[in-house]
Amino acid sequence: MSDVLSPLSPSLTAVRAPKVGFVSLGCPKALTDSELILTQLSAEGYETSKTFEGADLVIVNTCGFIDDAVRESLDTIGEALAANGKVIVTGCLGARAGDGGGNMVRQMHPSVLAVTGPHATQEVMDAVHLNLPKPHDPFIDLVPTRLGEAGIAGVGIKLTPKHYAYLKISEGCNHRCTFCIIPSMRGDLVSRPVGDVLKEARALFESGVKELLVISQDTSAYGVDVKYRTGFFDGKPVKTRMLDLATELGEMADHYGAWVRLHYVYPYPSVDDVIPLMATGRILPYLDVPFQHSHPDVLRRMKRPASGEKNLDRILRWREVCPQIVIRSTFIAGFPGETEEEFSHLLDFMREAQIDRAGCFAYSPVEGAAANDIPGMLPLELREERKARFMAVAEEVSAAKLQKRVGATMQVLVDSAPAMGRKGGVGRSYADAPEIDGTVRLLPPEKISKTLKVGEFTRARIVGTQGHDLVAVPV
Repeated sequence: MSDVLSPLSPSLTAVRAPKVGFVSLGCPKALTDSELILTQLSAEGYETSKTFEGADLVIVNTCGFIDDAVRESLDTIGEALAANGKVIVTGCLGARAGDGGGNMVRQMHPSVLAVTGPHATQEVMDAVHLNLPKPHDPFIDLVPTRLGEAGIAGVGIKLTPKHYAYLKISEGCNHRCTFCIIPSMRGDLVSRPVGDVLKEARALFESGVKELLVISQDTSAYGVDVKYRTGFFDGKPVKTRMLDLATELGEMADHYGAWVRLHYVYPYPSVDDVIPLMATGRILPYLDVPFQHSHPDVLRRMKRPASGEKNLDRILRWREVCPQIVIRSTFIAGFPGETEEEFSHLLDFMREAQIDRAGCFAYSPVEGAAANDIPGMLPLELREERKARFMAVAEEVSAAKLQKRVGATMQVLVDSAPAMGRKGGVGRSYADAPEIDGTVRLLPPEKISKTLKVGEFTRARIVGTQGHDLVAVPV
């Protein structure tokens, strides 16, 4: 093991810069961690690559939330070891315990060079330095390389297209939902200073970002851990609170002609205060709310926050204030102990709440989750059957809502435009978050002079639907 951990010969850096292969798995929150690590690597003179070939070592940023993600992460680590041999593991799976309390990754792949948990940029860099010394450059070695987080993410390497970016406002979660092990991997809620968040947002807008996607484990709880302390941005006091942050981001986005989209917003009463911002257009009228279920007994077994709230009434009030609001959510079918009556309650909720975009998981036991001990585990076939029934209702609701958009003219952010859009392209409306919702399929413009450009907005008339997507003609 000693020769694996020994520093490589300095002669390597005299020939070329050390090369680090990088694989990023999991959710957008993990993606922002990857961007920080890649930016730090680049700042220190390392080359980076998406492949294992020719790399001096490989970093795998893992996901460890559900069993399928764990398998994918472990398989990717194995592939990296087989192809390269020198692998550093970071991310959520790195924080998971295995049999007997040891580290799962170490147990499955004992030859990895180092293992860290999520949001561990410095620990990853320490492991890189130990196993692949950074290149020596006498002109820049005296320049500090530990950039602040806002600076790194604001002007550094992004793994998303140039025109949209994720803005992570906090890390961790204070909830202890019985089906979730995220707090054991990412810890309790830690809110980023509001001034740092806003500086990063401005840097992203100035770099050309036209859509900012606000993410966290629990966006509604932003600032709870610091008791909504007052921070400062451009000399102005701003509370560390979702409403105040959204207000500032909305004003900033308006200045740059950009969008701000809120994700992972739990349905607390405080969310009501943000809806007027959506009605004015300062924040996109779009809420990603992880309801997970509707029946109060199931929500209690899940230990969901706000499980006593009347979510249907709340949604109706949101729509009264902001009729154009789009709500997307995720749900779990077949949770332990779920009766047919409780599941029917969920289907009725879907029809009444008119959730615009919905995803569904058939309940899957996750090692370490408290829900595994809840009596009444349903057969896999029944869980899958309920998921299929749920999705049939969800797609029926979504299709009907999409159909109502036919004839409307909408603003569309262009994601793809071959030949400057002469043959059409692909974009998204305010109702469509990247990679998880539908798209707007743009037909060739009717005017010969009309062109499309990736990362810019165009007006488009909706002429039809196609599955989860809209079909439109640029105008």
